[in-house]
Parts: sequence; structure tokens; C-alpha cells
Amino acid sequence: MILLAVKNFVRSGGVRIGLLFLLVAGLASLLVGHQFLNRQQTAVADARAFQQKDFRRSAAVHSHELGLLLYYLKFSLVNETSPLSGLSIGQRDVNASVQSVTIRALEGQKYDADLTNPTNQLLGNLDFSFVLIYLFPLLIIAFTYNIISEEKESGTWRIVAVQSNNLLRFVGQLFLIRLLTLLGLLLILLALAVPLLGIAPDASFGLFLATSVLYVLFWFGVSVWVASLQQRSSVNAMLLLGIWLGLVVVLPAIVNTYITTRYPVPEALATTLAQRKGYHEKWDMDRTQTMTRFYAHYPQFKHNPVPDSGFSWLWYYAMQQLGDDESATQADELKARLLQREAASRTIARFIPTLHTQLQLNDLARSGLGNQLRFLDYTSRFHEKKRLYFYPKLINNAPVSAERWDAFPVETFTDRAPVGYVGVLAPLLLFILGLAGFGWVNLSRSVYRL
Repeated sequence: MILLAVKNFVRSGGVRIGLLFLLVAGLASLLVGHQFLNRQQTAVADARAFQQKDFRRSAAVHSHELGLLLYYLKFSLVNETSPLSGLSIGQRDVNASVQSVTIRALEGQKYDADLTNPTNQLLGNLDFSFVLIYLFPLLIIAFTYNIISEEKESGTWRIVAVQSNNLLRFVGQLFLIRLLTLLGLLLILLALAVPLLGIAPDASFGLFLATSVLYVLFWFGVSVWVASLQQRSSVNAMLLLGIWLGLVVVLPAIVNTYITTRYPVPEALATTLAQRKGYHEKWDMDRTQTMTRFYAHYPQFKHNPVPDSGFSWLWYYAMQQLGDDESATQADELKARLLQREAASRTIARFIPTLHTQLQLNDLARSGLGNQLRFLDYTSRFHEKKRLYFYPKLINNAPVSAERWDAFPVETFTDRAPVGYVGVLAPLLLFILGLAGFGWVNLSRSVYRL
């Protein structure tokens, strides 16, 4: 009987169309990810080439003033792009992966982003995570909503009950056929992604794969629970679609509204304006006050006086530094609110499998908000390192020609924040065990009702 069930399932025109549609969507998502990774690689290569060329050209043009040269030079920092981000792009399409900064005030530079079409940002990307989270559940619903109810409505359930030695096991086999079919399609797509996107089969990819499989199992758990209610096919379909709509659209929208209301984030523009105001005011401030505050920030330089009159590059960069210092309150507030949003979204997502899966896939792909915040922190340390390297040279009026300008490569930030297996997999496992277990117990009590 199980062989007949397999043949009936495979021969169904709707099944083949659904699988073909999902396969095409999955392949399209892999191509989108491939194009995204190519753009990232091109941007990094362009940044490396431009920095080497620009440093040599600028050093030749401004060969007599180190301070003026440093006004223009931009040192680039790359947020390393994991090949897994081709599967889950996350916020990488919004936040630039290459940050170029001068040693001037930092807060006005940290939030620079590439110019992109806002309509494209609104629509988002058809990456693999979208196919997994939005489209796979729809096909699961289409395959499972009428497993038992269709037999009862067509009057063949009695025949099945007579011919089957174990009716409950037969129902489980029907679910298993559909589960293995969709898991097979999922594994095919991920297997194709490995060579296409250059993904290393490491622990991160293994956890990404495990999360994807558990997400599919979760939706089968939902289907088992709905089937156990013994409703008509139309009722099952409406209930499953309602659950899908609630989990992938309504609840995420509610959570987003709550978090944005509960933790309002000040505009990055406010921090930039505070930094610029703090810097521009110093032109009209007594030079001694500016340098006193600068030396309080960098006491190692306090034995190097600045001329009381005339322009001094050290005084100029001291004003830039104080602009950052005076905008520190706004910068800290912005960072704190973003961290609060990140923590709140993770806490709430533990109870919403769709959100949890999306956040975890972004974490594994290093494409979420947490990665961006860590990159901004590293950018601040990178900027400070450049300042501390060049301030003594400004103080000593070091000649431009004394510096090897080709010795400043584009640096790379590698996000090594740990991702715990338990935190990623446990919430999904609990939902699967709860839904499938309750549904199976309910089925064992009701499946023999003719």
C-alpha cells in the first residue's frame, strides 16, 4: 500500500508543479546570492586598488604638508563577507562592507552607506533564506493539508482502514513521503550552493544546514497537529494558511512595531550633527582650551606645545577629536539602543520559530545587526590606531617622503563571535517535539474513527 501511496503522490500534477516551482525559486535564490558575493568581491578589490593608487597620487601632490595629505587620505576597512551570506543576505545589502575613513572626526563617517534604490531595499532580496522561510512552508501546506481528510471526504478511508494493518503507521508514512521529498529538494539546493557560492563545509555550514532542516520539520509538526484535529480539507487549509500568515507576516510586523516603539533609536544624523557642531565651535574657541582638552584625552602628547598663533595641523586635528568627544553621548545612546533592539528581538524570537530561524541564519552568515555593530566597534578601534600612529608625526613635522605609503594595506575585520548550538537549535527542537508529539498522540486517539 505504501508503494501505491508513493506513486500517487509523485504522479500528481500539482506535486510536480509545486516541486518545480520551488526548485526554480531555489536556483534563482542561489544566483542572487552568487551575484551578491561577486559585488562584494568587486567592491573589496576596487577599494584595495583605489587605496594604493590614491595614496601614491596624493603623496605626490601634497608632498610638503603631512597634515594636508592626511586630510584627504582614506584608510579602508573591510567587513569580511562569509560565503554563507550568499544564502542569507540579511542587512548586508544595506550596510556597506567596505568602510573608508580619514583620521578626522569619526562619527560623521561611521554611518556612510552606498547609494541604493530604496524600492529595491523595500522589496528585499530573493535569497535562499526567503525561499526557506516563506516558500517551503507553503509547499508543505499544499502537500499535507488533506492527507486524512481527503480520504474521508472521498469515502475511501474505510477501505484504507481495512487494508492497512496499522493505520497510524500508514498515516506516518504518508507524512514521511512528503517530508523526505522536501528534505531531498532542500539538500539538493544546499549541495548546489557549496560549489556555486564557494562555501566551505565547516561547522557554520553544518549548523546552517541543521537549522534549515529543523525549520522544515517544524512546519511538518504544525501539519501533523492540524491533521490530528480531524477537520475537513478546507478547514485544514485555512488553518494552516492562517498559521503561516501569522508566523511569517503578522507576528514579525507586531514585534517590529513593538521594538521600534519600545526602543526608539536616535538618528545617526543627530550624532553626525553633534560631532560637526562640536568641531566647528572650536574655531572660535581659545586655542589653549582646545589643546587642554585634547591633552586630557591624550596625555602622552601634553609635552608638545602648539604655537599660539598661526595655523597648526595638530590644533586642527585636536578640534576634530573634540568633535568626536562632544558627540560621544549621542553615539553611546545610539549604540545602546541598537544593542537593546538586538537583545529584545532575540528574546522574543525564541517564541516565534520564523523569526528565530531568520535571525540565526543571519548570524551564521555574519549578515545580521550584531555583525554590523561589531564591525562599527572595530572601525572605531581601527580609526584610533591610525590617529595614534600619525599624531606623533604631525607633532614632529615628519616629512611626507619619510613614510612608505604603499605599506598601508586595506585591513579586514573577521567576525569571530561564537554561535552556540544549543541557542540555535533548542527553540526549534522544542516546538517540533511539542507540536508533532501532541499531534501524534491526538492522531493515535482519533485516526481509527471512520
